[in-house]
Amino acid sequence: MEKILVTGADGFIGSHLTEELVKQGYKVRAFVYYNSFNSWGWLDTFPKEIMKEVEVFAGDIRDSNGVLEAMKGIDKVFHLAALVSIPFSYHSPEAYVDTNIKGTLNVLQAARILDTSRVFITSTSEVYGTAQYVPIDEHHPYQGQSPYSATKIGADRLAESFYRSFNIPITIVRPFNTYGPRQSARAVIPTIITQLLSGKEEIRLGSLTPTRDFNYVKDTVNGFIEISKTDKTIGEEINIASQQEISIGKLAGELIRQINPKAKIVCDEQRIRPEKSEVNRLLGSNEKLKKLTNWKQNYTLEQGLAETIEFIRHNLDRYKTDLYNI
Repeated sequence: MEKILVTGADGFIGSHLTEELVKQGYKVRAFVYYNSFNSWGWLDTFPKEIMKEVEVFAGDIRDSNGVLEAMKGIDKVFHLAALVSIPFSYHSPEAYVDTNIKGTLNVLQAARILDTSRVFITSTSEVYGTAQYVPIDEHHPYQGQSPYSATKIGADRLAESFYRSFNIPITIVRPFNTYGPRQSARAVIPTIITQLLSGKEEIRLGSLTPTRDFNYVKDTVNGFIEISKTDKTIGEEINIASQQEISIGKLAGELIRQINPKAKIVCDEQRIRPEKSEVNRLLGSNEKLKKLTNWKQNYTLEQGLAETIEFIRHNLDRYKTDLYNI
């Protein structure tokens, strides 16, 4: 059985991917962010029967030596370690360059040195900026509308260059807006749910008109795994999208209906992105994904939201509901 490294395994999507790979019988090494608390993020919540099958490597994706050590003996690398918050990227763009670009370079260099069989670089729908046409396919132009998206564009193009220059077997995997259990309150769905579950009747949000293409995390993880199963995806950039869109306002209305119909939405100025930075529309094409793999969407938005609400309801103490989490 192949041995797989997941960087960012302690985070939201990475922890779900790690868990699913173990369940499918893969040998998994989990790269987590070193810290003096010896915290392994969401891996700390895993059942013992899952964790006994996971080899944990604590390091820093910005450290080339640590990345090289972590990738020794590995067949496939799923590179998910990244800084992802858009508002925080306004505050600390240098940290995003170091983590998202240099971190990706470290993975690519190690793959070149070690002759790694497959490398999967995690991109984001934010690289497209506001849709110039829909559905957004993989030929859509890129537009860096935030320091976060700019660094992800840079990381993607680095990956492409290593494929073209050194024939490294790379695939760029581009999820649209993933949500689900374990997501932090920096994202809009947990932001709304945590405010509602904490009893607030004024739900503070930014702009309500932008649309997003939401994917339940288990569908996103299934996309990663299906992409990894075929050599037809080598050298390709592939969206993982539901090919459906909903406005933030309608999304908030649905969550209010499910949790507390008395709640009202209040505009919070500090949550509004700069005008030229706001991505007003995201609606992705999943045609390429379906053509090259056996992926299919298993969760509707309603089903995914219901599971997310239940998870947060039982883990509300993990969220600081009185703070705006950037």
